[in-house]
Amino acid sequence: MKRLLAAVLAALTLFSLAACGEQAPEEPAPPVQEEISPAGPPLSTEPEPPADPVEELLGRMTLEEKVGQVFFVRCPAENAVEDVRSYHLGGYILFGRDTKDKTANELIQAIQRYQDNAAIPLLIGVDEEGGTVVRVSSNPHLRSERFASPQRLYDLGGMERIAADAGEKDVLLKALGFNVNLAPVADVSTGPNDFIYARSFGRDGAATAEYVSTVTAQMAADGMGSVLKHFPGYGDNEDTHTGIAVDKRPYEDFVNGDFLPFSAGFESGGDTTAVLVSHNIVECIDAELPASLSPNVHRILREELGFDGVVMTDDLAMEAVSAYAGDGAVAVMALEAGNDLVLTTDYRTQIPKVIKAVENGDLDVAVIDTACRRVLRWKQALRLLEGPV
Repeated sequence: MKRLLAAVLAALTLFSLAACGEQAPEEPAPPVQEEISPAGPPLSTEPEPPADPVEELLGRMTLEEKVGQVFFVRCPAENAVEDVRSYHLGGYILFGRDTKDKTANELIQAIQRYQDNAAIPLLIGVDEEGGTVVRVSSNPHLRSERFASPQRLYDLGGMERIAADAGEKDVLLKALGFNVNLAPVADVSTGPNDFIYARSFGRDGAATAEYVSTVTAQMAADGMGSVLKHFPGYGDNEDTHTGIAVDKRPYEDFVNGDFLPFSAGFESGGDTTAVLVSHNIVECIDAELPASLSPNVHRILREELGFDGVVMTDDLAMEAVSAYAGDGAVAVMALEAGNDLVLTTDYRTQIPKVIKAVENGDLDVAVIDTACRRVLRWKQALRLLEGPV
């Protein structure tokens, strides 16, 4: 009886505690063990991305060096070695005067002297189109016969012969020290009386596109820089070396014909291909300015054709463009229009004018940076920047 009473009293006590909001004590939770982490931040397993050599190089260049790099100039008859250093030139283009009567060894040694004096390896270019424009094979010391024209090659053996010929040119030019051939001619011309006809493939846009694709693909495989010329297409215009040519054709003609070989070359040549812009005034694109100085021509190249490589002028010393800059700073106009490389004989005058325009705020330094970056990318694609620079 006493045991029953004690049990009842215990139950009543628990009931009254619960009713008052008090709870019976709980058993303590087991202690939480803290994880001990190693000192310092966790080690990353991702490798560091390699530094971009072009951006590193661009970042440590002076304004004078950047401006010099965007000039691809005619090799002067005098002080060529000294000018490489003093003007920080991007490259030399050699003409018949520079190769005439030279032996292969003499030409190799001359080009090597230019390279030895360059802080950044030079573009060394030449016009070796075949046919009427042959700066190297016109010298019998360098080749026993001249390279044939595109039309002649095609008649002899079709596209296979054209590809083989492009390969032969690349082997010879590279052995002599050249890394850029200002070829192929991508102009569409079907009229034997046209100024550009003898230098062209002589067929319509589609056939010329196949020719250009064949040549640029071979040149890319050989590591030789190619230059498609003369954008937006020469057509049946007059020679701009001696005056202004005005192209009155409708824009549809360019879209359906002239642009086709350029687009084909951009695709097959990849990052080893550049494009040269003519001095023709193309009324349907820009009725006021030569193509080489026209922002709209360059907009079409970039936006409509999607080309992101190097764009260069034809020689700015030609009479077709010399009058367009009132103060003589035609190279400033060319860079503002969207060119990356200025081709000129008159670089000793034009380079200081470009530097002055940047320093005065008349030309945005970003324009120079963009152009110089593209030039360095082209040199990188041609394997010119592989050593320390």
